[in-house]
Amino acid sequence: MVDPDEVNALAQLMTWKTAVANFPYGGAKGGIGCNPRELTVSELERVTRVFTQKIHDLIGIHRDVPAPDMGTNSQTMAWILDEYSKFHGYSPAVVTGKPIELGGSLGREAATGLGVVFATEFLLDEYGMSIANMKFAIQGFGNVGSWAASFIHQKGGKVVAVSDITGAVKNPNGMDIPALLKHKEKAYSLKDFEGGDAMNLNDVLVHECDVLIPCALGGVLNKEIAADVKAKFIIEAANHPTDPEADEILSRKGVIIRPDIYANSGGVTVSYFEWVQNIQGFMWEEEKVNYELKRYMKRAFSDIKAMCHTHNCNLRMGAFALGVNKVARATVLRGWEA
Repeated sequence: MVDPDEVNALAQLMTWKTAVANFPYGGAKGGIGCNPRELTVSELERVTRVFTQKIHDLIGIHRDVPAPDMGTNSQTMAWILDEYSKFHGYSPAVVTGKPIELGGSLGREAATGLGVVFATEFLLDEYGMSIANMKFAIQGFGNVGSWAASFIHQKGGKVVAVSDITGAVKNPNGMDIPALLKHKEKAYSLKDFEGGDAMNLNDVLVHECDVLIPCALGGVLNKEIAADVKAKFIIEAANHPTDPEADEILSRKGVIIRPDIYANSGGVTVSYFEWVQNIQGFMWEEEKVNYELKRYMKRAFSDIKAMCHTHNCNLRMGAFALGVNKVARATVLRGWEA
Protein backbone atom coordinates (compact mmCIF):
# COMPACT_ATOMS: atom_id res chain seq x y z
CA MET A 1 0.00 0.00 0.00
CA VAL A 2 1.40 3.41 -0.94
CA ASP A 3 1.91 6.03 1.77
CA PRO A 4 3.16 9.67 1.73
CA ASP A 5 6.62 8.85 3.09
CA GLU A 6 7.25 6.24 0.41
CA VAL A 7 5.95 8.52 -2.35
CA ASN A 8 8.14 11.40 -1.15
CA ALA A 9 11.20 9.13 -0.99
CA LEU A 10 10.55 7.75 -4.48
CA ALA A 11 10.08 11.25 -5.88
CA GLN A 12 13.48 12.21 -4.51
CA LEU A 13 15.03 9.06 -5.97
CA MET A 14 13.54 9.94 -9.35
CA THR A 15 15.16 13.38 -9.14
CA TRP A 16 18.63 11.89 -8.71
CA LYS A 17 17.92 9.09 -11.20
CA THR A 18 17.05 11.45 -14.06
CA ALA A 19 20.07 13.61 -13.23
CA VAL A 20 22.38 10.57 -13.33
CA ALA A 21 20.83 9.43 -16.63
CA ASN A 22 21.36 12.97 -17.97
CA PHE A 23 18.06 13.93 -19.50
CA PRO A 24 15.85 16.96 -18.81
CA TYR A 25 13.46 15.64 -16.18
CA GLY A 26 13.05 16.40 -12.52
CA GLY A 27 11.51 13.86 -10.18
CA ALA A 28 7.96 13.08 -9.07
CA LYS A 29 5.89 10.15 -7.87
CA GLY A 30 2.27 9.38 -7.20
CA GLY A 31 0.00 6.46 -6.46
CA ILE A 32 -3.40 5.16 -5.41
CA GLY A 33 -3.84 3.25 -2.18
CA CYS A 34 -5.46 0.05 -3.41
CA ASN A 35 -4.66 -3.56 -4.32
CA PRO A 36 -5.14 -3.80 -8.10
CA ARG A 37 -5.33 -7.60 -7.90
CA GLU A 38 -8.56 -7.26 -5.91
CA LEU A 39 -10.26 -4.96 -8.46
CA THR A 40 -12.00 -5.80 -11.70
CA VAL A 41 -10.83 -4.20 -14.95
CA SER A 42 -13.86 -1.91 -14.85
CA GLU A 43 -13.08 -0.83 -11.28
CA LEU A 44 -9.43 -0.20 -12.17
CA GLU A 45 -10.50 1.98 -15.09
CA ARG A 46 -12.89 4.04 -12.96
CA VAL A 47 -10.29 4.52 -10.20
CA THR A 48 -7.66 5.58 -12.77
CA ARG A 49 -9.99 8.03 -14.51
CA VAL A 50 -11.09 9.65 -11.23
CA PHE A 51 -7.44 9.93 -10.17
CA THR A 52 -6.65 11.64 -13.49
CA GLN A 53 -9.56 14.05 -13.02
CA LYS A 54 -8.04 15.08 -9.68
CA ILE A 55 -4.52 15.65 -11.04
CA HIS A 56 -5.03 16.76 -14.65
CA ASP A 57 -4.01 20.34 -13.79
CA LEU A 58 -0.84 19.07 -12.07
CA ILE A 59 0.48 16.99 -14.96
CA GLY A 60 1.37 18.09 -18.47
CA ILE A 61 3.74 17.60 -21.40
CA HIS A 62 6.30 20.04 -19.97
CA ARG A 63 5.28 19.78 -16.33
CA ASP A 64 4.88 16.23 -15.01
CA VAL A 65 4.83 13.16 -17.25
CA PRO A 66 3.56 10.02 -15.47
CA ALA A 67 4.96 6.58 -16.31
CA PRO A 68 3.90 3.09 -15.18
CA ASP A 69 5.17 1.52 -11.97
CA MET A 70 4.01 -1.28 -9.66
CA GLY A 71 0.43 -2.39 -10.25
CA THR A 72 0.07 -0.45 -13.50
CA ASN A 73 0.64 -1.22 -17.17
CA SER A 74 0.17 0.23 -20.65
CA GLN A 75 -3.62 0.02 -20.32
CA THR A 76 -3.48 2.19 -17.18
CA MET A 77 -1.49 4.80 -19.09
CA ALA A 78 -4.01 4.67 -21.96
CA TRP A 79 -6.83 5.49 -19.54
CA ILE A 80 -4.84 8.41 -18.09
CA LEU A 81 -4.12 9.74 -21.60
CA ASP A 82 -7.76 9.51 -22.62
CA GLU A 83 -9.06 11.17 -19.46
CA TYR A 84 -6.44 13.93 -19.63
CA SER A 85 -7.33 14.56 -23.27
CA LYS A 86 -10.95 15.30 -22.30
CA PHE A 87 -9.67 18.40 -20.48
CA HIS A 88 -6.67 19.43 -22.59
CA GLY A 89 -7.09 17.87 -26.02
CA TYR A 90 -5.24 14.86 -27.40
CA SER A 91 -1.76 14.96 -25.85
CA PRO A 92 0.13 11.68 -26.30
CA ALA A 93 3.31 13.06 -24.68
CA VAL A 94 1.56 13.58 -21.33
CA VAL A 95 2.19 9.96 -20.27
CA THR A 96 4.67 7.27 -21.23
CA GLY A 97 4.51 3.50 -21.20
CA LYS A 98 1.46 3.71 -23.47
CA PRO A 99 0.30 1.00 -25.89
CA ILE A 100 2.12 1.19 -29.25
CA GLU A 101 -1.19 2.04 -30.94
CA LEU A 102 -1.51 5.23 -28.86
CA GLY A 103 2.03 6.52 -29.34
CA GLY A 104 3.94 4.16 -27.09
CA SER A 105 7.57 3.42 -27.86
CA LEU A 106 8.89 0.15 -29.16
CA GLY A 107 11.16 -1.39 -26.53
CA ARG A 108 9.45 0.31 -23.57
CA GLU A 109 8.00 -2.87 -22.06
CA ALA A 110 11.41 -4.55 -21.87
CA ALA A 111 13.38 -1.38 -21.14
CA THR A 112 13.88 -1.67 -17.38
CA GLY A 113 14.90 -5.33 -17.62
CA LEU A 114 17.23 -4.63 -20.54
CA GLY A 115 18.73 -1.68 -18.67
CA VAL A 116 19.39 -3.96 -15.69
CA VAL A 117 21.29 -6.32 -18.00
CA PHE A 118 23.31 -3.45 -19.52
CA ALA A 119 24.18 -2.27 -15.99
CA THR A 120 25.25 -5.81 -15.10
CA GLU A 121 27.38 -6.15 -18.24
CA PHE A 122 29.19 -2.86 -17.65
CA LEU A 123 29.90 -3.74 -14.02
CA LEU A 124 31.13 -7.27 -14.71
CA ASP A 125 33.33 -5.97 -17.52
CA GLU A 126 35.17 -3.81 -14.98
CA TYR A 127 36.21 -7.02 -13.23
CA GLY A 128 37.10 -8.90 -16.40
CA MET A 129 33.91 -10.97 -16.30
CA SER A 130 30.85 -11.45 -18.49
CA ILE A 131 27.29 -12.65 -18.04
CA ALA A 132 28.02 -15.97 -19.76
CA ASN A 133 28.20 -18.85 -17.26
CA MET A 134 27.70 -16.59 -14.25
CA LYS A 135 25.01 -17.71 -11.77
CA PHE A 136 22.10 -15.34 -11.12
CA ALA A 137 19.35 -15.28 -8.48
CA ILE A 138 16.35 -13.08 -9.27
CA GLN A 139 13.86 -12.00 -6.61
CA GLY A 140 10.71 -10.83 -8.36
CA PHE A 141 9.50 -12.24 -11.66
CA GLY A 142 7.16 -9.54 -12.89
CA ASN A 143 7.91 -7.27 -15.84
CA VAL A 144 11.46 -6.34 -14.79
CA GLY A 145 12.55 -9.70 -13.43
CA SER A 146 11.17 -11.75 -16.30
CA TRP A 147 12.75 -9.56 -18.98
CA ALA A 148 16.08 -9.46 -17.11
CA ALA A 149 16.02 -13.25 -16.79
CA SER A 150 15.25 -13.63 -20.50
CA PHE A 151 18.13 -11.41 -21.59
CA ILE A 152 20.53 -13.08 -19.14
CA HIS A 153 19.50 -16.50 -20.49
CA GLN A 154 20.06 -15.28 -24.07
CA LYS A 155 23.56 -14.12 -23.14
CA GLY A 156 24.53 -17.47 -21.65
CA GLY A 157 24.01 -16.64 -17.98
CA LYS A 158 22.59 -19.27 -15.62
CA VAL A 159 19.50 -18.22 -13.68
CA VAL A 160 19.68 -20.63 -10.74
CA ALA A 161 16.88 -19.23 -8.54
CA VAL A 162 13.74 -17.19 -9.15
CA SER A 163 10.89 -16.09 -6.90
CA ASP A 164 7.73 -13.99 -6.92
CA ILE A 165 4.64 -13.81 -4.71
CA THR A 166 3.38 -17.15 -6.09
CA GLY A 167 6.43 -19.23 -5.21
CA ALA A 168 10.14 -19.86 -5.78
CA VAL A 169 12.12 -22.35 -7.85
CA LYS A 170 15.78 -23.27 -8.10
CA ASN A 171 18.05 -25.28 -10.38
CA PRO A 172 21.83 -25.30 -9.79
CA ASN A 173 22.44 -25.89 -13.50
CA GLY A 174 20.36 -22.92 -14.58
CA MET A 175 16.70 -22.86 -15.59
CA ASP A 176 15.15 -22.88 -19.03
CA ILE A 177 13.76 -19.33 -18.85
CA PRO A 178 11.52 -19.52 -21.96
CA ALA A 179 9.95 -22.68 -20.49
CA LEU A 180 9.52 -20.95 -17.11
CA LEU A 181 7.82 -17.99 -18.78
CA LYS A 182 5.43 -20.30 -20.62
CA HIS A 183 4.68 -22.14 -17.38
CA LYS A 184 3.89 -18.92 -15.53
CA GLU A 185 1.75 -17.63 -18.39
CA LYS A 186 -0.27 -20.83 -18.31
CA ALA A 187 -0.40 -21.50 -14.56
CA TYR A 188 -0.19 -17.87 -13.30
CA SER A 189 2.35 -19.18 -10.81
CA LEU A 190 5.94 -20.40 -10.48
CA LYS A 191 4.76 -23.42 -8.49
CA ASP A 192 5.04 -26.90 -10.01
CA PHE A 193 7.56 -25.86 -12.66
CA GLU A 194 9.13 -29.10 -13.87
CA GLY A 195 12.47 -27.52 -14.71
CA GLY A 196 13.37 -26.69 -11.11
CA ASP A 197 12.81 -27.56 -7.46
CA ALA A 198 10.57 -25.61 -5.10
CA MET A 199 12.28 -23.48 -2.48
CA ASN A 200 11.36 -21.05 0.28
CA LEU A 201 10.49 -17.58 -1.00
CA ASN A 202 12.88 -15.84 1.40
CA ASP A 203 15.81 -18.09 0.53
CA VAL A 204 16.29 -16.60 -2.94
CA LEU A 205 18.05 -13.57 -1.47
CA VAL A 206 20.64 -15.77 0.26
CA HIS A 207 20.90 -18.43 -2.44
CA GLU A 208 24.31 -19.46 -3.76
CA CYS A 209 24.98 -17.27 -6.81
CA ASP A 210 27.41 -14.79 -8.34
CA VAL A 211 24.88 -12.01 -8.98
CA LEU A 212 21.73 -11.23 -6.98
CA ILE A 213 19.06 -9.10 -8.65
CA PRO A 214 16.22 -7.93 -6.36
CA CYS A 215 13.41 -6.83 -8.70
CA ALA A 216 10.42 -6.52 -6.37
CA LEU A 217 9.81 -4.42 -3.27
CA GLY A 218 12.01 -2.01 -1.34
CA GLY A 219 13.70 -2.94 1.92
CA VAL A 220 14.03 -6.67 1.22
CA LEU A 221 17.76 -6.68 2.00
CA ASN A 222 17.91 -5.82 5.69
CA LYS A 223 20.46 -6.36 8.47
CA GLU A 224 18.98 -9.78 9.33
CA ILE A 225 19.54 -11.07 5.78
CA ALA A 226 22.68 -9.17 4.73
CA ALA A 227 25.14 -11.35 6.65
CA ASP A 228 23.90 -14.46 4.82
CA VAL A 229 23.98 -13.03 1.28
CA LYS A 230 26.35 -15.14 -0.83
CA ALA A 231 26.34 -13.09 -4.04
CA LYS A 232 29.48 -11.20 -5.03
CA PHE A 233 27.46 -8.57 -6.92
CA ILE A 234 24.02 -7.05 -6.30
CA ILE A 235 22.15 -5.24 -9.06
CA GLU A 236 19.31 -3.20 -7.55
CA ALA A 237 16.50 -3.56 -10.09
CA ALA A 238 13.90 -2.61 -7.44
CA ASN A 239 13.70 0.82 -5.85
CA HIS A 240 15.72 1.02 -2.58
CA PRO A 241 15.80 -2.76 -1.94
CA THR A 242 18.78 -2.43 0.43
CA ASP A 243 18.31 -0.63 3.73
CA PRO A 244 21.22 1.45 5.12
CA GLU A 245 22.28 -1.07 7.78
CA ALA A 246 22.35 -3.90 5.23
CA ASP A 247 24.29 -1.67 2.85
CA GLU A 248 27.05 -1.23 5.46
CA ILE A 249 27.19 -4.96 6.24
CA LEU A 250 27.37 -5.90 2.55
CA SER A 251 30.05 -3.30 1.87
CA ARG A 252 32.18 -4.69 4.71
CA LYS A 253 31.78 -8.15 3.16
CA GLY A 254 33.13 -6.82 -0.13
CA VAL A 255 29.86 -7.19 -2.04
CA ILE A 256 29.72 -4.81 -5.00
CA ILE A 257 26.33 -3.09 -5.27
CA ARG A 258 25.06 -1.40 -8.40
CA PRO A 259 22.60 1.17 -6.91
CA ASP A 260 18.97 1.46 -7.96
CA ILE A 261 19.15 5.04 -9.22
CA TYR A 262 21.37 3.75 -12.00
CA ALA A 263 20.58 0.03 -12.31
CA ASN A 264 16.85 0.38 -12.90
CA SER A 265 16.95 3.58 -14.94
CA GLY A 266 16.29 1.78 -18.23
CA GLY A 267 12.55 2.25 -17.88
CA VAL A 268 12.59 5.99 -17.27
CA THR A 269 15.22 6.42 -19.99
CA VAL A 270 13.00 4.82 -22.62
CA SER A 271 10.07 6.77 -21.19
CA TYR A 272 12.13 9.86 -22.02
CA PHE A 273 12.67 8.48 -25.54
CA GLU A 274 8.90 7.93 -25.87
CA TRP A 275 8.23 11.52 -24.78
CA VAL A 276 10.76 12.78 -27.33
CA GLN A 277 9.18 10.69 -30.09
CA ASN A 278 5.69 11.95 -29.21
CA ILE A 279 6.81 15.59 -29.25
CA GLN A 280 8.59 15.13 -32.58
CA GLY A 281 5.76 13.07 -34.06
CA PHE A 282 8.43 10.68 -35.35
CA MET A 283 8.64 7.15 -33.95
CA TRP A 284 11.87 5.16 -33.74
CA GLU A 285 12.64 1.57 -34.67
CA GLU A 286 13.26 -0.74 -31.70
CA GLU A 287 16.92 -1.14 -32.68
CA LYS A 288 17.42 2.62 -32.29
CA VAL A 289 15.63 2.63 -28.94
CA ASN A 290 17.87 -0.13 -27.58
CA TYR A 291 21.01 1.41 -29.09
CA GLU A 292 20.28 4.79 -27.47
CA LEU A 293 19.42 3.10 -24.15
CA LYS A 294 22.77 1.33 -24.09
CA ARG A 295 24.58 4.56 -25.06
CA TYR A 296 22.89 6.59 -22.31
CA MET A 297 23.58 3.93 -19.68
CA LYS A 298 27.20 3.55 -20.78
CA ARG A 299 27.74 7.31 -20.49
CA ALA A 300 26.09 7.43 -17.07
CA PHE A 301 28.29 4.54 -15.90
CA SER A 302 31.40 6.43 -17.03
CA ASP A 303 30.19 9.54 -15.15
CA ILE A 304 29.60 7.51 -11.97
CA LYS A 305 33.06 5.92 -12.21
CA ALA A 306 34.63 9.36 -12.57
CA MET A 307 32.76 10.57 -9.48
CA CYS A 308 33.87 7.49 -7.52
CA HIS A 309 37.47 8.17 -8.54
CA THR A 310 37.23 11.84 -7.55
CA HIS A 311 35.73 11.18 -4.13
CA ASN A 312 37.23 7.74 -3.48
CA CYS A 313 33.80 6.26 -2.74
CA ASN A 314 31.64 3.26 -3.64
CA LEU A 315 29.18 3.10 -6.54
CA ARG A 316 26.15 4.16 -4.48
CA MET A 317 27.84 7.25 -3.11
CA GLY A 318 29.27 8.02 -6.55
CA ALA A 319 25.84 7.80 -8.18
CA PHE A 320 24.17 9.99 -5.55
CA ALA A 321 27.03 12.50 -5.64
CA LEU A 322 26.68 12.71 -9.41
CA GLY A 323 22.91 13.25 -9.27
CA VAL A 324 22.98 15.78 -6.43
CA ASN A 325 25.85 17.71 -8.02
CA LYS A 326 24.00 18.02 -11.33
CA VAL A 327 20.84 19.28 -9.61
CA ALA A 328 22.84 21.68 -7.43
CA ARG A 329 24.71 23.03 -10.47
CA ALA A 330 21.46 23.61 -12.36
CA THR A 331 19.98 25.32 -9.30
CA VAL A 332 22.93 27.72 -9.05
CA LEU A 333 22.89 28.48 -12.79
CA ARG A 334 19.21 29.43 -12.57
CA GLY A 335 19.96 31.84 -9.71
CA TRP A 336 18.13 29.91 -7.02
CA GLU A 337 21.02 29.59 -4.58
CA ALA A 338 20.40 30.80 -1.02
